Amino acid sequence: MTDHALTHHPAVDLTIAVIGSGTADPTLDALAERVGALLAVASATVVCGGLGGVMAAVCRGAKTAGGRTVGILPGATADAGNPWLDLALPTGMGEARNVLVVRAGRAVIAIGGGFGTLSELAFARKLGTPVVGLRTWALDGVRPVDTPQAAVDQALAAARHPPAPRAS
Repeated sequence: MTDHALTHHPAVDLTIAVIGSGTADPTLDALAERVGALLAVASATVVCGGLGGVMAAVCRGAKTAGGRTVGILPGATADAGNPWLDLALPTGMGEARNVLVVRAGRAVIAIGGGFGTLSELAFARKLGTPVVGLRTWALDGVRPVDTPQAAVDQALAAARHPPAPRAS
């Protein structure tokens, strides 16, 4: 009998959180859509906040390329989730769900974003989760990159070789 909780599962090992603005921006949305497609080609599961803007674009890109998507929603119902989610997880936690989004990824890719994204970046840094930034906040510990390909390459490398977890 196999203990499924201990069995190696590639999709779990390559879960990448993508964070960014919930407001549509054509430039950032195009970057996010490309990131989603590249993650899907790499067999990574995309996890995000599940709403619009960067979150919808990364899911759209992943689904177009045959990938898997998970949205951790702030509200109590799955109805608010974007249409490209395979799994919508309503939390009823509002913005407090941000910590769940970054905790769910083996690495985080931040694309643009406002103060909600800033909170996710802070949680990721506190938790010791590697963060790659594409046109986002310039913060200590956030690795800036210029292209979706560089963002995905660095996030996947970090996910495959994570640092030791930080004490809370």
